[in-house]
Amino acid sequence: MLRKSTVSTDISLKHINKLAIPALISGISEPILSLTDAAIVGNVNLNPTETLAAVGIVTTFISMLIWVFGQTRSAISSIVSQYVGANNIKAVQNLPAQAILIITALSLIIVLVTYPLATSIFKLYEASGVILQYCADYYKIRVFGFPFTLFTIAVFGTFRGLQNTYYPMLIAIIGAVLNIILDMAFVYGVPNFIPEMHIKGAAYASVIAQLIMALFSIYFLLTKTSISLRINFPFHKEINRFLIMIGNLVIRTLALNAALYFATKFATGYGKEYIAAYTIGINLWLLGAFLIDGYGSAGNILSGKLLGAKDYKSLIALSNKLIKYGISIGLLIAIIGGILYFPIGRIFTKDPLVLKEFYRVFWLILAMQPLCALAFIFDSLYKGMGEMKTLRNLLLLSTILVFIPTLYVLDALNLKLYAVFIAFTLWIVARGFPLIIKFRKEFLPRSQNP
Repeated sequence: MLRKSTVSTDISLKHINKLAIPALISGISEPILSLTDAAIVGNVNLNPTETLAAVGIVTTFISMLIWVFGQTRSAISSIVSQYVGANNIKAVQNLPAQAILIITALSLIIVLVTYPLATSIFKLYEASGVILQYCADYYKIRVFGFPFTLFTIAVFGTFRGLQNTYYPMLIAIIGAVLNIILDMAFVYGVPNFIPEMHIKGAAYASVIAQLIMALFSIYFLLTKTSISLRINFPFHKEINRFLIMIGNLVIRTLALNAALYFATKFATGYGKEYIAAYTIGINLWLLGAFLIDGYGSAGNILSGKLLGAKDYKSLIALSNKLIKYGISIGLLIAIIGGILYFPIGRIFTKDPLVLKEFYRVFWLILAMQPLCALAFIFDSLYKGMGEMKTLRNLLLLSTILVFIPTLYVLDALNLKLYAVFIAFTLWIVARGFPLIIKFRKEFLPRSQNP
């Protein structure tokens, strides 16, 4: 049972950075896997543009699966951190193992259902011919890393609830470095040792990296915390709240991925150069999002603890600090991207037609980074507080009333990739600003009461 805590919570810049910087590094592990695959397969000798397009389409679908079912991290983190804030962690020690069991079982079902339907799934993204074949080849291997990824994400959520982002960072670094090494070896081959495997090699590299990350997650959880992975029954009393949170976040994430689906479908329909350029752009956008989300993760971790402690004054102070830090990070990303505008594109492809379309819209991706900062930080604050219903409703409305209509209108004006990324920009605004208004309206009065 939660009770008011008399223990103060440190929200200094030093402590926020202690949580945010490791969370930032661990958070970019998945986009790094996808960006590595994109950068390496985009430079193969055989059909590089088609290969890059296939990776982009499959990455969109896999990201959808991870975001939908990986919401375990936020739900576990929210509940555990609130118990930490109330100085009652022993009451929730067996919850993570039960939550991990549930999400791992669901991941295995997803593998069994989607594997035989791979070709049909990617036809829905307008893939055809060589691109469709590459999509199926890549997905039918990489999908086997899905259970390992969800397991690792759930463990990361447990660490976050315990106010620890250091070990998830170590695990993410190991996975990212290993994936880069294996990508190079498997895609291009090693003479007299490893055959050249083209796009399949990138998929094998990702699966192995995800397996190793899962194994390290088990090791650190069992050796560095008091949390056990032993399954005890009956289910913990918080399982119902956990499942409700997951349900709301799944609906929310389906709305998010509806936006990504429509964006990918439209970009694919414009032609292979457009989907290849979109692949580079959306993966860089996701990388920027996860970089900013490092500070959002600190908000996620601390907001749950502060809410559990009923320390509303510190909660408001935390939000004010995170707004400044997040916008600063967003501006820094935009400035660095502007300085390296043309070299960044050439990392992923040498195709002049692809680069032409990418350079046309890259400035817009950079310009929206500060707006992303606001949206992602308050998104994380609400996740930490367990307010998943609010996030569900807002993202549904943003996608249905803002993103999709904007995309269709601008597509009718033949703006192509501009249509896609302008729609994303307005979608981010619609997601972020209502949360800021609601948060301050709800917690400012509470913070002023003793």
